[in-house]
Amino acid sequence: MLKPQVYQQSNPTRALLRFTKQFIPGNDHSSFHLKPRPKAQKHFKTGFKPRSSKAIASLSQDTKIKVKAIVKVKRNVGGLLTSLGIDQGLNDIQDLLGKTILLELISAELHPKSELEKPTIKGYAHRRLSQANEYVKYEAGFEVPLDFGEVGAISVENGYHTEVFLQEIVLNGLPQGNINVTCGSWIHSKYKNNRKRVFFTNKSYVPSQTPSGLRRLRKEEIIILRGNGLGKQQAGDRIYDYDVYNDIGDPDKSSELARPVLGGKKLPYPRRCRTGRPRSEIDPTSEIRKGDFYIPRDEASSEVKQITFYAKTSVSLIQAFVPSIGLWKTLLPQLFKAINIPNGEDMLRFEMPKTMKRDKFCWLRDGEFGRQILAGLNPFSIKLVMEWPINSKLDPQIYGPPESMLTTELIEAQIGGLIKVHEAIKQRKLFILDYHDLLLPFVSKVREIEGTTLYGSRTLFFLTPEGTLRPLAIELTRPPIDGKPQWKQVFTPCDHSTGLWLWILAKAHVLAHDSGYHQLVSHWLRTHCVTEPYIIATHRQLSVMHPIFRLLHPHFRNTMAINALARESLINAGSIIESSFSPGKYSMEICSFAYDQLWRFDNEALPNDLISRGMAIEDPTAPHGLKLTIEDYPFANDGLILWDAIKQWVSDYVHHYYPDPSFVSSDEELQAWWTEIRTVGHADKKDEPWWPELRSPHNLIDILTTIIWVASGHHAAVNFGQYTYAGYILNRPTIARIKMPTEDPTDEDWNRFLEKPESVLLETYPSKLQATTVIASLYVLSYHSPYEEYIGEHIEASWADDPIIKTAFEKFNGKLKELEQIINQRNANPELKNRNGAGIVPYELMIPFSKPGVTGKGVPYSISI
Repeated sequence: MLKPQVYQQSNPTRALLRFTKQFIPGNDHSSFHLKPRPKAQKHFKTGFKPRSSKAIASLSQDTKIKVKAIVKVKRNVGGLLTSLGIDQGLNDIQDLLGKTILLELISAELHPKSELEKPTIKGYAHRRLSQANEYVKYEAGFEVPLDFGEVGAISVENGYHTEVFLQEIVLNGLPQGNINVTCGSWIHSKYKNNRKRVFFTNKSYVPSQTPSGLRRLRKEEIIILRGNGLGKQQAGDRIYDYDVYNDIGDPDKSSELARPVLGGKKLPYPRRCRTGRPRSEIDPTSEIRKGDFYIPRDEASSEVKQITFYAKTSVSLIQAFVPSIGLWKTLLPQLFKAINIPNGEDMLRFEMPKTMKRDKFCWLRDGEFGRQILAGLNPFSIKLVMEWPINSKLDPQIYGPPESMLTTELIEAQIGGLIKVHEAIKQRKLFILDYHDLLLPFVSKVREIEGTTLYGSRTLFFLTPEGTLRPLAIELTRPPIDGKPQWKQVFTPCDHSTGLWLWILAKAHVLAHDSGYHQLVSHWLRTHCVTEPYIIATHRQLSVMHPIFRLLHPHFRNTMAINALARESLINAGSIIESSFSPGKYSMEICSFAYDQLWRFDNEALPNDLISRGMAIEDPTAPHGLKLTIEDYPFANDGLILWDAIKQWVSDYVHHYYPDPSFVSSDEELQAWWTEIRTVGHADKKDEPWWPELRSPHNLIDILTTIIWVASGHHAAVNFGQYTYAGYILNRPTIARIKMPTEDPTDEDWNRFLEKPESVLLETYPSKLQATTVIASLYVLSYHSPYEEYIGEHIEASWADDPIIKTAFEKFNGKLKELEQIINQRNANPELKNRNGAGIVPYELMIPFSKPGVTGKGVPYSISI
């Protein structure tokens, strides 16, 4: 019997292999030899120069060209290729056997005589010994017949026992020069799934121009990604399919956590990625929440990015609830700063937001209230008053009289006799923040939740000669409730102490409404939520070699992962949104109501959005073709430059691939993509007349620019200023916990307000626990990862391979650098009162590039946080 031997040598992997061979039946370890690594060929050099046509012609048809492939596989966080343990040992054995990554070169052309696909050329990639960076490199050699033609794709089989992340493959030595294949994908082990993966070269083709040898593979890859719509998706699947939002609630855990399904006639909503989890036994319309929130494997953030995000989330929440743990002060000094308490106790507090650093009393000033409507966290809600008098469109039998108490006499008194109301409307000087009809239907239900309240609200602003917004009046409305009639009251700025405190309280309620609308509609709905169907349709209908897929792909990175995380812990029943924002458990129902009543794809385009709100009018002689109603509107001023830069880049790209207008209507993948977005991804709005047609390059440019703007500029405008403005809870409360003192007051309540109005204000604001939870969450959401990819900063490999596209991108990059300079100049201009002044935070949210951290600037390619 063969006895195990102990090998004393420096290579533990080789020792493991020898040790293992002793126990394999029928093998005599004494006769086992490791296969030597083939010597590197001298002609395998980087920077290979293509052979001339004359040289190629001189070769016989039997000549074979020696080609080398360089394969880059990404390391994991631990510095090893794969996980430790038994799988690691098996992987090491595979490395030594040279049976790890099998590559097969696929010709782009069919055989000229048989018209069949040419046989592939196979070769194993061998791992290099010296590895110094984040990638592990492999090399493979091939002998390619001269008549093989252009390589159009590479098939990959992973011989490891664990998945690997394949970054790219570069082929050197071909007559046509180097060929790049960008993979950026997880490759499953052949021992778990024997289907080989196919990666196409970086050359893009519309369907009609697909080389004959790749047509079958192009169609098959799309079919694979669609799946069959059955069963539960597994962690390593690459299936893109649709479902309604039926996993927000958790009725199996508690009846208090039951929530209605979003999506359908009753509660219209965009679709999400299907997971296929079983249905709840208690509520068959709902999906159980147990297990992972599936996303297609390649949609998962990289390990480093995931760990960075979860670490910051954990640290923030730990600090929120256990502020005395001093360890985190050492680990993350930029996140929290030490404050020396008089009694000597060393506490940790959140880093002070910029608003508070510059002006601790900004939250009291009406001018700052108006300024932040234009240059703050939610610049998408302010509208021009275009009708007078103001009336509700809700059913008066249910919600009470529709007439507003914002009367002509009241408003003219607040303007101070400077101008009549009708003249102010005619001169486009009267603006409104209107949450009346959106919130009023939910007031009764929300008030049943302990520790919160709600009103319908309207806030009027006057455009001053200096170009700033001055708040004139706030109207708060409660519908008929508990046998009581409708209640409504108007509050105005006041010098008298009682009126002043009531005005401050009314502003707190309005800011809570605006915070909820911002988070649920301007942020979640209009960026994260509506974009997910675009991503699903793009993978289901556009081949990865389609030029439009490659244009959109960087704008979709990490979005499905962050959306799944939101469903898991941010917008679900009992989550931060429900516990710390005014609508409470009805937050997502309000979100659905807003989608039904307000969302239109055409108005997601920035120019259309501004026009629809009366904030701009079309003017061919004006910059961007628009004349802004408020000239100093920082979000619009900067956003329109970014919009135009994106549109020019998209135009250059589209016209390159669609030089003939008929190519758009005849592109079957593109037409199927747009049809699926409208009729499946946004099925509840499929019959709306405002959907753009897709019949020309012009239509395509408008559609693509809108999608890209939403994923980049729009999201940046509502996301990366969250800690700056809402991290200072006095400046932007997220919830109002008690009603106004003037609503059906008791003598005791009214006297308490008169004696201690500041106590009533503090009771109106979020509790300490709510405030701390919100602040911690907003810090994480406002944080730029060190691995963030900013719009136009770095070129995609497929764009760089085409000289025309590369030139267009360089022009785009130049425009973005100019934008940063323009924004800096504007912020330094004292004439622009909405972005310059004592204690004012400059408007930098549209600056394209940023350093890591909470910077209040930077526009990533995608919704990645």
